[in-house]
Amino acid sequence: MASFKLCISDPSSGRTFQKEVKDSLARHFIGLNIGESVKGDSIEISGYEFQITGGSDYCGFPMRKGILGLRKKITLYGGVGFKGDAKGIKRRKTVCGHKIHEKISQINLKVTKPGAKKLAEIFGVPETKEEKKEEKVEAKQKEVKEQKKQEVNEHKAEEKKHDKPAKEHKEEKKEFKEHKEDKKE
Repeated sequence: MASFKLCISDPSSGRTFQKEVKDSLARHFIGLNIGESVKGDSIEISGYEFQITGGSDYCGFPMRKGILGLRKKITLYGGVGFKGDAKGIKRRKTVCGHKIHEKISQINLKVTKPGAKKLAEIFGVPETKEEKKEEKVEAKQKEVKEQKKQEVNEHKAEEKKHDKPAKEHKEEKKEFKEHKEDKKE
């Protein structure tokens, strides 16, 4: 029996969700090509519509649009299945055909029509890393503010203990200024 690992990407949020489909749900994908659309109801995600953007077989070879058959070794100079170091370099690489069959292990999908619920709610993913980072930053900022308030309060308490009369304080300032002027001369 066929089973596929679906990698569903949501372009609006920039997140990817994974789901494994087996047996009866996986049969909906067999025979489809890259670029075709799939209704979300067929994989128990109601209201959504997805487009097949690619995938890979059980050995890890990527699917490439325009290739017929299970696998072929072709000369590539760019695109899916090739990562070139410089411009104009060609390599001979093995790729899979564009049709989904039982030996495909992963199928990449992208959302073309969103449903009523967000994918994060459907898959039960609580929140993104960015939101968690923002919460951590806010918590640190609160801690820093509280520490500053405590330091200010402690400083004020020390000043009150060692508070000198205003006249003595002014006299000390005058003496300090005079002392500075004497050093300059």
